[in-house]
Amino acid sequence: MKKITIKDIAMEAKVSISTVSFVLNDKGEKMNISKAVIKKVQDVAEKLHYRPNMIASSLRTGKTRSIGLIVEDISNQFFSDLARVIEDEAKKLGYRVFYCSTGDDDDRSDELIQSLLQANVDGFIITPTEKLEKSIDHLMKLKKPVVLIDRYFPGQNVSHVVMDNYEGAYSATQFLIKNGRRTIALVNNTSGMIQMQLREKGYVDAMKEAGLYNESLILHLDYHSNEDTKIEAIVHFFEKNPGIDAVLFSANYMGLAGLQAFRKMGLKIPEDLSIISFDDHYSFRLHTPPISVIEQPIDAIAVKAVEMLMDQMMDDRDFVIEKVLQKGRLVIRESV
Repeated sequence: MKKITIKDIAMEAKVSISTVSFVLNDKGEKMNISKAVIKKVQDVAEKLHYRPNMIASSLRTGKTRSIGLIVEDISNQFFSDLARVIEDEAKKLGYRVFYCSTGDDDDRSDELIQSLLQANVDGFIITPTEKLEKSIDHLMKLKKPVVLIDRYFPGQNVSHVVMDNYEGAYSATQFLIKNGRRTIALVNNTSGMIQMQLREKGYVDAMKEAGLYNESLILHLDYHSNEDTKIEAIVHFFEKNPGIDAVLFSANYMGLAGLQAFRKMGLKIPEDLSIISFDDHYSFRLHTPPISVIEQPIDAIAVKAVEMLMDQMMDDRDFVIEKVLQKGRLVIRESV
């Protein structure tokens, strides 16, 4: 099948090649081409199924109409849902998304940023790993558009859009307290990333206000340990603290490990133990009973991240740094 060129479009539309070039590069109005001619060229291009040569376009404009999306774990439902919405939003605006998964590995994250720089992506949406601050500083020095999602570095002046993690944990803990639970545990990880710190702080403040805080009720799991090790650690922790009547999990993968641990221990939910987890998961909805969650506003985060990135990419001058908090939603099911 013959590849359609702008010359073919020019002949079919009965206009010059330069007119077609201006229209297809969104410069029609700037070059005083009439709206009727712009529409005619666009209609002909669509009719002939014209596909632009991305490499030639990139060499000419320095733009690839592509976004690099780096997330922690694409197999985690939270990140896969986020990636899907970002891809849909970018597609509406004529952008492709190259997405990569870091596995929360700092070296791999740095390599992925370098690869995407070599691919000349126009901007980055990143879920940063613990030691990625310097790489993000480098992108900022290169004046590359960057938006961080899910987490950020408190000392770094970079645009980000995240859930209000403190409020989510505080509200969930308060809800458990209001429902008569008194010995409430928190299962967090050891990463020390800001979103995990804020979730812990929300829990701690709610417990302290109620006069229920006890630091021995907090379990920190090693993020890099496998699922069986996490399950064993949770079993050991709950056997050591038999009076626990509720638990807040700081992420869905911890919650899923917790459910397996409680099954092993023969604990009944919610009779023996009330459960709330951050980040929804289809397994939580299918579980008997269904598990209550703090649902992240995935659509709102993804749409806002793309919007912020586009603002940066369209502005050749120094762009404005935006820091956006989106409120999560406590979804009460039958586990409390």
